[in-house]
Amino acid sequence: MSIIATFFVNTQEIRTTKDTKKLLDFLRDDLRLTSAKDGCSAGACGTCTVLIDGKATRACLFTLGKLEGKQIITAEGLSVREKEVYAYCFAEAGAVQCGFCIPGMVMSAKGLLSTNLTPTREEIKKALRGNICRCTGYVKIEDAILSAAEFFRENKEVPAPVFTGKLGENVFRIDAVEKTLGTGIYVDDMVVEGMLYGKALRTKYPRALVKAIRTERAEAHPDAVRIITAEDIPGQVKCGHLIQDWDALIAVGLETRYVGDSLAIAVTRTKEALDEVLSLIEVDYEELPPVTSPEQGLAADAPLIHAKGNLLREEILNRGNADAAISKAKHVVREHYSMPFTEHAFMEPECALAMPEGDDGVLVYSGGQSVYDEQHEISRLLGLRDEKVHVHSCLVGGGFGGKEDMSVQHHAALAAWLIKKPVKIKFSRQESILIHPKRHAMEIDCTVGCDENGKILGAKFTILSDCGAYASLAGPVLQRACTHAGGPYNFQDFHVVGRTVYTNNPPGGAFRGFGVTQSAFAMESSLNLLAAKVGISPWEIRYRNAVRPGQVLPNGQIADETTGIANCLEAVKEVYEKAPYAGIASCFKNAGLGVGIPDTSRCKVSIEKGIAHIRSSAACIGQGMATIILQMFCETSGITPEKVIVEPPDTFRTPNAGTTTASRQTLVTGEAVTRVARLIKAELSQGKTLEELDGREFYAEYMTETDPMRSEKEFPVSHVAYGYAAQVVELDEQGKVIRVTVAQDLGKVVNPKSAAGQIEGGVVMGLGYGLTEDYPLVGGYPQAKYGTLGLFRATEAPQIDVIMLTTEKYGRFANGAKGVGELATVPTAPACQGAYYKLDGVFRTKLPLENTFYRKSKK
Repeated sequence: MSIIATFFVNTQEIRTTKDTKKLLDFLRDDLRLTSAKDGCSAGACGTCTVLIDGKATRACLFTLGKLEGKQIITAEGLSVREKEVYAYCFAEAGAVQCGFCIPGMVMSAKGLLSTNLTPTREEIKKALRGNICRCTGYVKIEDAILSAAEFFRENKEVPAPVFTGKLGENVFRIDAVEKTLGTGIYVDDMVVEGMLYGKALRTKYPRALVKAIRTERAEAHPDAVRIITAEDIPGQVKCGHLIQDWDALIAVGLETRYVGDSLAIAVTRTKEALDEVLSLIEVDYEELPPVTSPEQGLAADAPLIHAKGNLLREEILNRGNADAAISKAKHVVREHYSMPFTEHAFMEPECALAMPEGDDGVLVYSGGQSVYDEQHEISRLLGLRDEKVHVHSCLVGGGFGGKEDMSVQHHAALAAWLIKKPVKIKFSRQESILIHPKRHAMEIDCTVGCDENGKILGAKFTILSDCGAYASLAGPVLQRACTHAGGPYNFQDFHVVGRTVYTNNPPGGAFRGFGVTQSAFAMESSLNLLAAKVGISPWEIRYRNAVRPGQVLPNGQIADETTGIANCLEAVKEVYEKAPYAGIASCFKNAGLGVGIPDTSRCKVSIEKGIAHIRSSAACIGQGMATIILQMFCETSGITPEKVIVEPPDTFRTPNAGTTTASRQTLVTGEAVTRVARLIKAELSQGKTLEELDGREFYAEYMTETDPMRSEKEFPVSHVAYGYAAQVVELDEQGKVIRVTVAQDLGKVVNPKSAAGQIEGGVVMGLGYGLTEDYPLVGGYPQAKYGTLGLFRATEAPQIDVIMLTTEKYGRFANGAKGVGELATVPTAPACQGAYYKLDGVFRTKLPLENTFYRKSKK
């Protein structure tokens, strides 16, 4: 075959005959240069950024035939000096969270710094406009690039970092270097001998009867290895995080429930053959009218999506007599609020690699939010005992709740188990957008009354949540929306009725904020109207009602001595009052599962050759959990970081620490780690050395104690701890967000830069939720693509000022630390609503906010 193109990759000459192959695929598959990540394959995300003739370019947009004579540089091709500088600066700035976007960011930075070693922050933002980060809010990445420019410009020597590992120290994230340079392993970076490829056939219709599935033509394809249908499942067909209602494969004779449902899995020798083989599978459908809203689902004549009925759950929370309190109120606000589905848009699409292990087991490499959840669901599907399913977590390229449910793990395991060979299944970005659960769409009616001084007397809420096709986490999300609906305020006449209803839309599930984003938007927006009626400022009405230690929250829980919402409001008062156009919102968010649900974490530490191996299955999805574990351990044990290894989650090595969800891991696993560290410290305090403890294992666990919904107790403990926050969003005269000021009560701060980065990222995600992000559906069919989701880019992210507060007393567990990540997203959208209300006097009740600088009304 004749040579189509000759070009250079990291100075190596390449001669190729593959003119139509994408550069990204060639780098990853042929050259095994995996620093360029496949985030979307459509030029929208920037994770595959490389330099082509010195210019930052997305590798997924170029075919090899267009590269004649060109010089391509990937992160692997950086000089030793460049690698040292970027690795140090990104770690030191706290710029690395999930890390999936970071090598692409580094290459965009190199493109800029190659010609400009004195960039402004605005120039850096412009250089990064093709790169999306969903974790950091861009601030820390910009800081890292400014620092790198200084190192190159002044030829500064890269220092060797030294840490004690104690709490409050900016310990570098333990995975920061490998993530920055692209050497860390995500599942899709893995290739094993004899690996096959799999992909599921999805239904054409949201709701349809599957009358026949014919696979003969597909099975005859020369690259096809096997076509798998529901009949091949050896165990339980139905999966589900809490409720097993989700068919792993829809069988003939059953109805599909949403367009993400899978009917068959094709396994092929090459990934290029997958779509062609899938196209040969023939399916006969009887198309049926879909249920596309909760209101439809509750109608008397609605078709049943599941046999038990379309109402998945109803929750009622009642304290005192809300109707009586509101009837006595001087001022009352009644409003209806609408919040859409939204997409997580984590940077790494879902991927799993499964293979046989031993005579009768299966090994799964995954990137989810709990290896034990995956183990349980896969074992049920395969009809195996849990211990026969070995799940190991690779690096996780973001989750935000969207990787709690099964997506590809169970299908890869099923294929590997049946075929007895390794099988990798990876979602395309469009599959990811189509299939995994979203933030729930909710409709909320909110009534709030106050006296003539602005004191809240009572509130009533009716919450209607679109569960979508499957339960996922809809029940707990509804509970959080209910328990937090009254906000961090001191009143007790409170009534909430919440319902979540099955529809033929994509399922809703866990998403950063977990239902509190929705109910807080309703409460906080209503307070803005109440303040206007009373004649006081939105800040004042919040401050007068802010719950103080010893007072009672609307859900009945007594606010403990760590309650810091008044402190947060005091910290932002001056900023709010000086800004011409600003909105304010406050909120609280639980740490831990709460509401009586057993919530246990476990940790084991083994001493191996003088090194403490911390073994916990707590998943790091970008929040830096492994580094939190390290610092918790070092703080209590007195052992320094160089004597510690934090192992990745693995069902054979690490005890079950529960799911990374509900802002629970810092507190719950942090306490388990602290307890096991005390056991080791007791040994060391007797004069023993780590070497003398070689071969010993130490174990501890911690379980929270809370009360269930509808508890008969006078003052139930809904959650073991809460974090508190207040945010101010400032606009310019055109309505553009120019600054967000955040005051957040974190309890004991484990790692200040890491915490600040979490908050900044949460703010930017909250700005997207309030102003730009949407997941439109037409008749149950999603309309979004990655590039149309409305994600904020670096050029749109405003200045973010973070004030981290602590109360005088810390909580009893995990050295007083609380969760960070979810809380930061909750108040941003209502603060945006208040800012626009101040700007133009229009009271907006629907997200994303309409007729703004970011989203003009359609004429």
